Amino acid sequence: MAARRKATTQISRLAHRAGGTAAADRMVPEETPVAFSFAGTTHAVMMASPADFEDFALGFSLTEGIIAAPDEIEAIEVEDHGAGIDIQIRLKDQANTRFEARRRRLAGPVGCGLCGIESIEEAMRSVDAVGASKRTLEADDIIRSVKLLSKVQPLHTETGAVHAAGFYVPGKGVVMAREDVGRHNALDKLAGALAKANIDGASGAVVVTSRVSVEMVQKTAAIGSAFIIAVSAPTALAVRTAQEAGMTLVALVRGDDFDVFTHPDRVIFGVTQHVA
Repeated sequence: MAARRKATTQISRLAHRAGGTAAADRMVPEETPVAFSFAGTTHAVMMASPADFEDFALGFSLTEGIIAAPDEIEAIEVEDHGAGIDIQIRLKDQANTRFEARRRRLAGPVGCGLCGIESIEEAMRSVDAVGASKRTLEADDIIRSVKLLSKVQPLHTETGAVHAAGFYVPGKGVVMAREDVGRHNALDKLAGALAKANIDGASGAVVVTSRVSVEMVQKTAAIGSAFIIAVSAPTALAVRTAQEAGMTLVALVRGDDFDVFTHPDRVIFGVTQHVA
């Protein structure tokens, strides 16, 4: 049975405003350690919102390249240990063999953290190519996608302290969204939810409320989308990686304004304007 924990907690604080200072309550999001264990061995631990655990496990396994498809997972068991959540993921034979080989390759001296050339190459792994996608978006779609995502963030509405990742399909709107205290976690949870619902990543655009780092590009490509749309700015490495992958990276979406950093040919503009 899936573990259930509350997503928010009410706390007291001293609120200072222009009109004075007073004690008041506020809802804040919970975060808890979530461990991903494969074949009984912990592979990674994330600080995450305690919700959508199975989506998280499936999405993480897909976007990190541990599995190539959802059917390579035999079972997912969520265990609540009080101090944190342990998600036990059992892989089918071929996927488990690949994972064991990968784990042996990346194993390094105790305490080294990210160590060795293999580990560096793993962090900088090549991104899935999405350049063959014929998906286009009108400028209004980009503006609309961010506005619609803001309407399906109940946890953020309550706390103002979490990220969201959504999937926008032209003509349908934001068909799926997930929230988390971590931007990568929200995107992993979205990836898992899309896979469970059999929604083709090439059919729409990933929309996020955060900045765009290289990992966000890698995970979006793993989903199969040729678009990532973000409220905040990208890093230089994210731009280079999106360019290499054939992905259209749109960022700094504020009201009716946005910037297209890579592959602008997929964006349909009504009127071309030259901005100094």
